Parts: sequence; structure tokens; C-alpha cells
Amino acid sequence: MIKETSAGIVLFRKENSNNLFLLLHYPSGHWDFVKGKMEKNESTHETAIRETKEETGITKFTFLENFEEWIEYNFQWKGELVQKKVVFFLAETKTKEVEISHEHLNYKWVDYKDAMEKTTFDNAKTVLTKAQMLLS
Repeated sequence: MIKETSAGIVLFRKENSNNLFLLLHYPSGHWDFVKGKMEKNESTHETAIRETKEETGITKFTFLENFEEWIEYNFQWKGELVQKKVVFFLAETKTKEVEISHEHLNYKWVDYKDAMEKTTFDNAKTVLTKAQMLLS
């Protein structure tokens, strides 16, 4: 079994009195947050910052304290089982424009209700709900 660790960010921005969350559309069809594999000698925060820049072009954001949510799941890759751990941080940006990478098909800024409908996986919905609870 392969073991991988990734890090990502639940990125949001305020518009009027609403929090809008950034969701990325992955080629496999699902909608999820920014995330990616940790590189050697990288901290989880460093990975999350790098992945956000690579996947969205967004470089200016502020981490909110007291938010670090870990999820775990397994998947098959080239016939081998991969055990994946992902940590998500919560961060606010004022940047509206997103330059998605070749890794994604599209993106959307959506409010909590729409994000809950659009987000594909239950573990991502749980992370989103915890983020929303902290923000409200």
C-alpha cells in the first residue's frame, strides 16, 4: 500500500455579507478544494500555500487560526491501493480572479449552501461545514 499526505485550503472571500468558498472542478468530475501532495522537506502550511498558488494563481490570503481538519480515504491508482491523508486549513482572500491550472476544468466562488450541493465527497462537506461554523 502507498501512503500519501496532502495539504489544502478551504479558501473563502467576503462579498457583501456572504462568505464565498472556492471550489475547483477536477477532470474526474468532482468538485473540491485546493489541495496537493506534500513535497520532501515541506511543512503542511508550505504545501497548502504552494498548491494554492499553482492551482489558482492566488498568492494573497490569510490563514484563520484554530482550523486544521484532517481527512483520510483510500483509492486505487494503477492497480495499487493508496492510503491518503489530507489536512485542510481555512484562509481568507480578497482576490476574486482565479487562474486555474491545467489540473482543473473550472472553478466557482459559491456560498455555503451552493458549496454543500456542489461538493462531491462527504468528507469535503464535513470540512466545509466545520469552516462555516467557525466563520459564523
